[in-house]
Amino acid sequence: MRPQKIDDQKLLEALTHTFRLRGYEGASLKDLSEATGLKKASLYHRFPKGKQEMAETVLKHMEAWVAQHVFQALQQPDTPAEIRLTEALSHIRTLYNNGHDNCIFKAFSMQEASDLFEPLINSGLKDWLDGFTAFGQSAGFPPAKARDMALATLIAIQGSLILSKGLNNTLIFENTLKDIYIKYLKE
Repeated sequence: MRPQKIDDQKLLEALTHTFRLRGYEGASLKDLSEATGLKKASLYHRFPKGKQEMAETVLKHMEAWVAQHVFQALQQPDTPAEIRLTEALSHIRTLYNNGHDNCIFKAFSMQEASDLFEPLINSGLKDWLDGFTAFGQSAGFPPAKARDMALATLIAIQGSLILSKGLNNTLIFENTLKDIYIKYLKE
């Protein structure tokens, strides 16, 4: 068996970057091939269902990454809330390249992709809400307030990514993360 030209991690990073940049519809097989350094036939060998399978793999990988880094940081029971939140926000900075990268949900929530990936997107968004709701409750907020804060957090992060990209100003994203920190720990 021949060695793979690109390891799985690098492959996922290249696919993720391309989908974030171009969206699902805009990312052609040529784009994905160029980004990964693999010929189209090699991509189909790794992903027999084609571009849809590549996108599903990216979404599942991102879901696992967020669970491992963001949610795990939020849910360390023996760690003070301030440290948990600081660590989770640091991972969110990494996830979005300090506000330079689009959210992967955006890439897969337009046109045809919306129908194809709706269950995965809904599940991912629910996980974000549940993760921040659980954190809010562990930080001392009543359940309804914790859920409201989780929803506001998700809206703030997503909105700041759109504005940071649209206005070419990542300070919007950074200030949003600072505001989230203040709201959870100073209210």
